[in-house]
Parts: sequence; C-alpha cells; structure tokens
Amino acid sequence: MKAAGNPVTNGAAGAAILAASLGCFALGVLAVAGDGWKALARLLTFYRPTGPLSGVSTVGIVVWLVAWSGAHRAWRGKTVAWGKVSVVAFVFLGLALLLTFPPVGDWLLGK
Repeated sequence: MKAAGNPVTNGAAGAAILAASLGCFALGVLAVAGDGWKALARLLTFYRPTGPLSGVSTVGIVVWLVAWSGAHRAWRGKTVAWGKVSVVAFVFLGLALLLTFPPVGDWLLGK
C-alpha cells in the first residue's frame, strides 16, 4: 500500500496491455499479408516444416517485446489515462481477431 501523497502509478501495466494488443495485431496483419504475397511468405518462413507461420509468430513476438520495452520505459512510474489505453488496446485486439478469420483476410486480399 502506498503512503499518502505517493500516487499509485499504472504506466507499467498500461504498457504491458497496449504492447500485447499491438503484438496480436501484428500477428494478424502478418498472417494475412503472408497469405497474400508469396515473396513475404518465403521471407517469413524461418522453419520450413512450419512455413510462414514460424516467421509470423516470431515477428509478432518481437513486435510485442519492442512495444512493451519502449512503452514501459516511457510510462514506468507514471499514471496514464487508463480509459484511453483500454480503448486503443481493445481496438487493436478486435482488429487482430477479425484478421484471424479467413473470409476477412480473403476479402482484404481481393480473393
């Protein structure tokens, strides 16, 4: 429990939540893009038996870690607008969820 006069900060938690949603969104975007462009699919094939999914998941994790690191450094020890962080995170999560459905990806790629 914080003593009186020392505000409770939520920046680190906000950074973690926002970074996770960005990582999920990156995963969705890369999955659709990898399906649409064969050159990108070859570039994302880090492990041949798995195919482009190996690169999609790896790059998604890297995006999450970079976003988390940057946001944590910027927001640690600070109080952020929790409502705004939540709205942005839910928008990215919603878009990521939509991108996981093949009909949405096919529609975006014009298939």
